[in-house]
Amino acid sequence: MTLQERMDGEGGSDPLRQAVKGAVAALAQAAIDISDLTCRGALAGITGQAQGRNTDGDVQKDLDVRADQIIRDALGKLPIAALASEEMEALDILNPGAPICVAFDPLDGSSNINTNMSVGTIFSIMPTPSDVNAAFRQAGSAQLAAGFVVYGPQTSLVLTLGQGVDIFTLDRVDRVFKLTGSAVKIPAEATEFAINASNRRHWDLPVRAYIDECLAGADGAGGKNYNMRWIGSLVAEAFRILIRGGIFLYPGDARDGYEEGRLRLVYEAHPMAFIVEQAGGGASTGRKRVLDLVPGSLHQRVPLIMGSIKNVQRLEHLHTVPDGALEANAPLFGNRGLFRV
Repeated sequence: MTLQERMDGEGGSDPLRQAVKGAVAALAQAAIDISDLTCRGALAGITGQAQGRNTDGDVQKDLDVRADQIIRDALGKLPIAALASEEMEALDILNPGAPICVAFDPLDGSSNINTNMSVGTIFSIMPTPSDVNAAFRQAGSAQLAAGFVVYGPQTSLVLTLGQGVDIFTLDRVDRVFKLTGSAVKIPAEATEFAINASNRRHWDLPVRAYIDECLAGADGAGGKNYNMRWIGSLVAEAFRILIRGGIFLYPGDARDGYEEGRLRLVYEAHPMAFIVEQAGGGASTGRKRVLDLVPGSLHQRVPLIMGSIKNVQRLEHLHTVPDGALEANAPLFGNRGLFRV
């Protein structure tokens, strides 16, 4: 079954669902064009070199810019009220009377481009509120659809329309996405975790305590041996979790500018949380369900912990334990050394 055939079975003639179907189809076509660029790499002028910084201060690569334009061109022809992108300073109001609004990260993981590792595109489709300027100041639970694309050895499109999660793989011969996984379910518990362990000294105690449990393996509170993974690409981490389970953590920490993590709520955490929950997993800040959060600004950052539901719940539980108790149970070398004054 192709993506188009799958979408044709959705929603009848309802204008809202028709708008969602049109947006998904356009995003899928844009993804095929972006996939071509990533595959050709330097042959297509894609070097992974910095082109300056975007409006939110992050380093902007050449493929960031081109991917953003490809998606905006694809969506600009449709009945969409407003667009928002990581590469845009503010939302772009197109047709205030249209039924949907689309937010997207055109190229997640762009630091991986010149090392030939997986990158991707993330998108979120919201209903248009009465005030279009508030399009992306809605709780994540209001999403009509969300998805992401991984440009890796295969180009895969993960999609939820609010009734489960499907995976489509790009057939490069026919240049269409074809269904390769339906009603995807994340295992309730798994023994893989993904976090940038180099930042351990900056983490809050609950995060340290959880990772220490994982590292303790069968001798620790979890009673199981764990493996660590870290790719530095949110889409790649999420795809692995959908297939194998596990937990991904990008917490806030004590560094300047990282107090609320670095992932954006509107076009990264919200769509990922929607997908993960639709697949039976959990998505949390550690203290709050991500889909309950209402953005205060377009580029608001938020901590993100997502994956197998029991793993996420364990970390949420540790956030309810007093810091003093966590400190008392910390390993000998967790925060202090034997010979330190």
